[in-house]
Amino acid sequence: MILSNTKGQNKTVTDKFCISVTEDQLFKRINLFRVENGKTSIENSVSLSYVAKLHVDDLQENHPDTSICNLSSWSDKGEWSACCYNSYVPNPDCMWDKPKEITSFKYRGYELALYFEDDFDVDTVMQLIQSSKEARDMILTNGNYKQKKWICGGFGINDHYVSIWFAQRPDKEGSPGICKGEKLQVDSLEIKQVSFYLIVASFQSVKDAREALKRLKQNGYKESGILRSDSNIRLYINKFEGLKEAMYFKQNLPYTYNDSWIYKQ
Repeated sequence: MILSNTKGQNKTVTDKFCISVTEDQLFKRINLFRVENGKTSIENSVSLSYVAKLHVDDLQENHPDTSICNLSSWSDKGEWSACCYNSYVPNPDCMWDKPKEITSFKYRGYELALYFEDDFDVDTVMQLIQSSKEARDMILTNGNYKQKKWICGGFGINDHYVSIWFAQRPDKEGSPGICKGEKLQVDSLEIKQVSFYLIVASFQSVKDAREALKRLKQNGYKESGILRSDSNIRLYINKFEGLKEAMYFKQNLPYTYNDSWIYKQ
């Protein structure tokens, strides 16, 4: 699907490359999550999506994520440089430079890679992202990523892996199309009644959540409550019918709740 296969040289993704409906839905949900939290939407990059798709396939087929090498690692079985990405011997360039190494995109990319043991869908991916401060910070450019400004992203999904890439420059190659034969689905989130919950904490046990809820109510947040979905136990400080109300309320919270985030259900 690329014009050149010469290792170490920039390559151009052809117009034959496409993304699945599920990958497109994840792209849209990531953008929705960003907008809900006061961030700008990003463009879907054909170059970054190509890198993401290569990476999930490499992870599934060759398993470079073994021993001390984490999910951002790459095997030595493709037209790229092998990369053991780990916290013991930091070498972030081996991940950051993959878009430059594999495609004509000339800038760094930053990856969020996820693994699922069992079947999953876009809702499962978003729930995992929203329950992880590190993942939320990356997507919303908070915390360690507060100096970043994402302009485009790329998305790859297979049976067990998800690869999400971000970059701070636009992709001159444009955005990928959806693979032929795949039908677009109506996003049910847009047609059913929803509420916006301002989440301030997540818990492993209901007991801990109830104790935290008691403290919230004692501090004057009478509309606070516990939101349970699947295995997630979340504490919300308030809920709203509209996004703007939730964002305004969030902006006026004390610094103690600076890491709060908006969950749409």
